[in-house]
Amino acid sequence: MTTTLITGANKGLGHESARRLIAAGHTVYVGARDIERGRAAAAGLGARFVQLDVTDDASVAAAAATIEAEGGLDVLVNNAGIEVLSPEGEIIGAADLTADVMREVFETNVFGVVRVTHAFLPLLERSAAPVVVNVSSSLASLAEAGKGYPGVAYPASKTTVNMLTVQYAKAFPRLRINSVEPGYTATDLNRHAGMQTVEQGAEIIVRMAQLGPDGPTGGYFDAAGPLPW
Repeated sequence: MTTTLITGANKGLGHESARRLIAAGHTVYVGARDIERGRAAAAGLGARFVQLDVTDDASVAAAAATIEAEGGLDVLVNNAGIEVLSPEGEIIGAADLTADVMREVFETNVFGVVRVTHAFLPLLERSAAPVVVNVSSSLASLAEAGKGYPGVAYPASKTTVNMLTVQYAKAFPRLRINSVEPGYTATDLNRHAGMQTVEQGAEIIVRMAQLGPDGPTGGYFDAAGPLPW
């Protein structure tokens, strides 16, 4: 039985990925900051719930201890992420970007990935087929930078996630560690402006979460295949 943890899984892409992986036979932990919402989501899915705030060391350490005590982990999906908008609800471009905005976005999208990955690496290294999926974005691509989206903090955070993916993959060659782009999916992150459903967006997350030991690692993919860095 494959055991999978998905951060930020009480709604959106994380929730749909959990549903699909449970259907594929995984035991899934729904990781969520909010205990009430997380428990409700897990109960509805037939998943396990673990309280996990990716910005809090103690919360992440407690989640790792819980999952270790209950048998360990095979797959980690770093899905939790945020975008910070202006008080008027607008995307913050370069002219209005502040260090505080960057710090807030990076705390979840980058430091959260590092915090969670670091805590769960010892468990993953004990797995026969360990996998890490880092949810990134096509906005992270330096080759495609500047095409339409005026925001800075969110794309920069996901570009950093891509570098983390490459470096972790080199350091842990037995693990399958990849970044994925779900596509412009209607979720709370973009106030449901996305053009894809969560079912469509979760496709690449679910696919990469089920990689075997001979699968790719250190890559950057969407549903159609590799993306340019």
